[in-house]
Amino acid sequence: MSSTLNLTAELERLIADIAVAIDEFSHVDPSRLLVCVNSSRNSRYGAFAKIHHLRFPGGEQLQIVRRGRSRYRCTMPQINHKEVDILYVIYFTLPRFMDRPFKEKLVTIFHELYHISPSFDGDIRRFAGKNFAHGSSSKKYNQLMEQFVERYLQLPCSAGKTAFLDHDMAALREKYTMIVGRRMAMPKIAVEKF
Repeated sequence: MSSTLNLTAELERLIADIAVAIDEFSHVDPSRLLVCVNSSRNSRYGAFAKIHHLRFPGGEQLQIVRRGRSRYRCTMPQINHKEVDILYVIYFTLPRFMDRPFKEKLVTIFHELYHISPSFDGDIRRFAGKNFAHGSSSKKYNQLMEQFVERYLQLPCSAGKTAFLDHDMAALREKYTMIVGRRMAMPKIAVEKF
């Protein structure tokens, strides 16, 4: 026990590999996607991860919304990282995410990545119907993610990229002197009435 694990760096390496290895994710540009971690008090209940898209439909940064007689100007936040305009931020909730079984962690990663619009314009993938985020069934959505995970795990390169997911947070704390990760306040849409 004498090393540091950079959890966001490991997740970024894995995401970059998925974007290269699995055709359905080849539109993802990892340099324009920021990976962060946040904390939860309760490890059992709640979201394991969440993606924030930083553009409205069509890649627009500004949208005018009507509510009754009022009009609001909604502006997506501008986030730059290493002089690159970021289009998506994915938060992984700790320890909740890391305390999931190995394959469920991978399903969560694929789940969040699949929300990214195929045009990679900062918006999310939108399905027809009322449940535009997951399509007609969240269960079917996650079954598709499980298929992607199985395909990815068949690749010879995958074992080296996923090794850090073999452990829960308690095991990682025993293995490493320090566990670090990027933290950033969740981006908020600026809303102005006019």
